[in-house]
Order: sequence, then C-alpha cells, then structure tokens
Amino acid sequence: MFERNEEMDDEFAKLIRRVNLPRVVIDNDSCEAATVIQVDCVNKHGILLEFVQVLTDLNLVVTKAHISSDGGWFMDVFNVIDHEGKKIRDEEVINYIQRRLETADGSIPSQRGSVGLVPSEESTSIELTGTDRPGLLSEVCAVLTDLHCNVVNAEIWTHNTRAAAVVQVTDDTTGCAIEDRRRLAIIKEMLCNVLKGNNDLKTAKMTLSPPGITHRERRLHQIMFADRDYDKVERNEGTRVDDRSSRPHVIVSDCAERDYTVITMQSKDRPKLLFDIVCTLTDMQYVVFHGVVLTGRKEAYQEFYIRHVDGVPISSEAERERVMLCLEAAIERRAYEGLELELCTEDRLGLLSDITRILRENSLCIRRAEISTKGGKARGTFYVTDVTGNPVDPKVVDSIHRQIGRGILQVKWNSSSAKPHNENTFSYLFGSFFKARNFRLIKSYS
Repeated sequence: MFERNEEMDDEFAKLIRRVNLPRVVIDNDSCEAATVIQVDCVNKHGILLEFVQVLTDLNLVVTKAHISSDGGWFMDVFNVIDHEGKKIRDEEVINYIQRRLETADGSIPSQRGSVGLVPSEESTSIELTGTDRPGLLSEVCAVLTDLHCNVVNAEIWTHNTRAAAVVQVTDDTTGCAIEDRRRLAIIKEMLCNVLKGNNDLKTAKMTLSPPGITHRERRLHQIMFADRDYDKVERNEGTRVDDRSSRPHVIVSDCAERDYTVITMQSKDRPKLLFDIVCTLTDMQYVVFHGVVLTGRKEAYQEFYIRHVDGVPISSEAERERVMLCLEAAIERRAYEGLELELCTEDRLGLLSDITRILRENSLCIRRAEISTKGGKARGTFYVTDVTGNPVDPKVVDSIHRQIGRGILQVKWNSSSAKPHNENTFSYLFGSFFKARNFRLIKSYS
C-alpha cells in the first residue's frame, strides 16, 4: 500500500517536471560585462549541479550567480563569460546551452568529460587511488605501457598526500577495450603494487569505473571524498609550508529563524570553482535553497543556505566540521598554481609514459594532469612543482629544454612560479626529442 503510494507520488513528480520543463532566457543586452542566463524550473535534487555542469563543460566562467528554490520552484541567474573574458556571442554555443538547460532533469550527465561504460567497445576505464609521491604517475604509465595498454584519456588529481586518477585505456594492438578478466586481474595487481606507498595506512586501489556514464571530474571528487583526502595530515619536514593566507576560508553557521545552515566561502577565484563546491554539496546529500556567488579580480565569495535532503539543517558540531573540511578539500583539489605545461603533439604508443618519465628524471612532481587523444592528436595539461612542492627553478626548465628541444610542450609561467629572464628561451619543451626516429625507451624507476 505504502509502496504503491510512493510509486504514484514519484510518477506524479515526473509528470509535473515534464509539464513544467525548464524555461531558459539567454540575454546579451542587460549586462555590459557578461552574458546573463536565467533558468526557471521545478526543483529537484541535483538540478543545480546539472546546470552548473553544462556551463563548466563549455569552459564558461561564472562571475556572478543568484540562486533561489523555495516552494518547490527553482530560479537561478548566472552571469557568464568565456575563457577570454568576453560575452557568449557564438549562436551555436548559445543554442547548445539553451537546448541542454531546457532538457535538464538533474540526472543526465554531460557526455563531455564522461567516464563511459566499463568496459565499453571503445575503451576500459580504470580508477586509481593511492599515496602521492614523486614519480608515481611515471611508474603507473610505465606499467600500463609494459602491459600493452594505450592511454587514450586520463585525469589525475593529488591533494593532501593522496592521489586519484581516472584513466581510459585500450589494447595497444587492437585499439579496443580490454575485456579479458584474467588480463584485467593482472593489470590490477601490477598497478596496486605501484600505488602502495611506504608505511601506507590507507589501501591502494584499482577498480573499474561503475557502469553507466559518469562525469569524470565529478567521479574524481567522489573518489577522493571516499578516500578521505579531507582528513588533516601532518606535513613532513622539508616539504613546502602552506601559505595560510591563500587557503580557502569556510564558515558553517546556523540561520535558526529560517531553519537553514549557512555556508560562507571565500577563496582565490579559479575556473570550475562553483562546480567543485556544488558537486561536493550534492554528493554529500545537501540541497542549496538560496545562494549568491560573487567574483572579483582574484577572489571569489560564495554563500549558500542549505538543508540535508531529508529537510533538516546541520545539527551536530561533528557534521559541521566535516562539511567545512570537505568543502575546503573540494576547493583545494584544483587550486594549485604551479608551472603549467601544455602538450600538443601526434599521438603514439607510450607517449604519456615517455613524458612523465622525463619529468620525473628532472625532479619534477606532477600535481595535476589532464590528457586526451582525438584524431591522432594528443593534448594535455600538466601542473608541476619540484620534489619539495616549491616552484620549478627556471634552470631546471632550461636543462630539459637543452636536452630535448622545442615544439611539443608549451611552458606557462604564472604568479606562483618564478619567470625566467628570457621567456623565449623556455617557451617550448620536448620538440626534437619526440621526432627522433632512433629513440629507445630507457626503463628506470625511482
């Protein structure tokens, strides 16, 4: 009886959403500095995340947002710009945003940046977690190459001594997904051996991604959350001391008169910041009822009024502390400002293994990376530091440059990495090195 009533309520809710599809207005006239996107729809847990995900996947920057969803109706206004700081003028992009937002239902993830079916006809998606250490990614890539796995897409995050990755691989002979269970078991055993750190209190893991289509960046948040990367750890002597002034400031307080929990966050502004926060709140089963997002030249301010999905605010000090730590971790996972290396070259077997080995041999640590292949081209971005976590010495970059030439990997210096006196000298890496026909891979492990 009760189950039948619940089913009827669920079907009625679906009918209401179908009748009241999201209404989307995209306006380039009312604001001088940004494109204004207004969305009105029936509220559902996860709908805000899907809207933000659509904008994030297009590399749009949210400069301001107002969120309100009392009374079962959701209304949100986003001010957005492109990565060059300009309004959205491309009609094709505008039509895509309109179409995606109007069909959003809070449950269908974007195909872009998705993990995919596992194993699918195209690739096998592997998830990795373990203790971060210098050279870890290089060792993982070397093992995959030795096991005849070709990396077609990968994203790697590190935070708070932990590392997580979602890697899509194919068989290097057939170019198809790896489905043989025995071979997958061998891959798992070899990778777990690499991922195990000395005196590791947490278990290294290698698993296949769950069935269905999962947004890769959201999955990485889930993996690191499950690995409890938000737990505070003691720093070893000799590692870089964190600049507390640059860390996010998160306050969790009560709004008793309205029966909400108020979360206030102030941090350095960066791309995808809003997505990371909303993703974490959604996966922790919290609903945003009201919110405001403001960004300046360098800082971002966000304030959300939330309740748990069961309708109650946070009531315990332990949960308040947990939410604060988890949001700090969500902000920090992609907040690193190291030396940025951008890859663009012809794809080939073992390419990622070669690049990561070179970085390791020059005492560089990869803090975050994203790699993709399409149409015979390999593209990627690496954020690196020296082994102590400090900015890379320009002399190290110069040494790599003299060793392997120009043309494939562009170096981007920012405020946290010391600029060389002559930028042209250090502009590109890895050029002639990868063009050499007689290159022989030297296998070495740190």
